[in-house]
Amino acid sequence: MSILKKARNFFRLNWKTKLLLIEAFINLGWARYLKSIPFSKVAPSLGEQMKETSHTPNTLNKEELVSISQAIHIMSRYTFWESQCLVKAIAGMKMLEKRNIESTLYMGTAKDENGEFIAHAWLRSGPFYITGAEVMDRFTVVSKFAKENSVEKLEEQESS
Repeated sequence: MSILKKARNFFRLNWKTKLLLIEAFINLGWARYLKSIPFSKVAPSLGEQMKETSHTPNTLNKEELVSISQAIHIMSRYTFWESQCLVKAIAGMKMLEKRNIESTLYMGTAKDENGEFIAHAWLRSGPFYITGAEVMDRFTVVSKFAKENSVEKLEEQESS
């Protein structure tokens, strides 16, 4: 498909979809930048380490989760930089955080066919996987980061 056709298709989309795709593109860029700096400096911004958010479904967010997942997958094909699993997971986490939706970012390792170590990252919110679910079963979780809903977190702190 030519660039002209792609541009025409983009401009035919509704404003909400256009803005979501632009937001995904920007967050993928930011996540790629974060990947370029030492992980020890990035990790605190990803949430509480070795914690998980709830697996309980929040049906109110399902449509939004699907839209964000699709936007990240679509725009990752159009970036000028590498936008693989970790970049997608961080971008998705930031987009969910903006909407006050909790999520857990997982990082795992495995061995490939040649016995070499490989890594993968994926993102979950409730029971829904936003990014990286395709191959996550092949990996052993070595780290996870929970980004909790700030409203619920405030309510917990106030009640204690």
